[in-house]
Amino acid sequence: QVQLVESGGGLVQAGGSLRLSCAASGTIFGIYTMHWYRQAPGKQRELVAAITSGGSINYVDSVRGRFTISRDNAKNTVYLQMSGLKPEDTAVYYCAFNIGLRTYWGQGTQVTVSS
Repeated sequence: QVQLVESGGGLVQAGGSLRLSCAASGTIFGIYTMHWYRQAPGKQRELVAAITSGGSINYVDSVRGRFTISRDNAKNTVYLQMSGLKPEDTAVYYCAFNIGLRTYWGQGTQVTVSS
């Protein structure tokens, strides 16, 4: 059974940092592109960052230079290091990956940035 479990969210002041983790189980983690999404209240879920099995990385413009995505295939874990956090980064953050046409999601972790 495929499972993704996020952790590391919390409340932080503007300008602070958090590190999110997403641990995968039940699949061959290393071959898939992993994604971090976020969804703020009243807004659509948006793709924040992605990392391929080969280590190629993409970011949404609003987080480029502040967020860093990485992965440790030996630990079946993908990370999102967030620094320079802003109130507009407040959202539930989800990790996800695709197998064929199916997308697997974690349960999400809340990130709240106070001004």
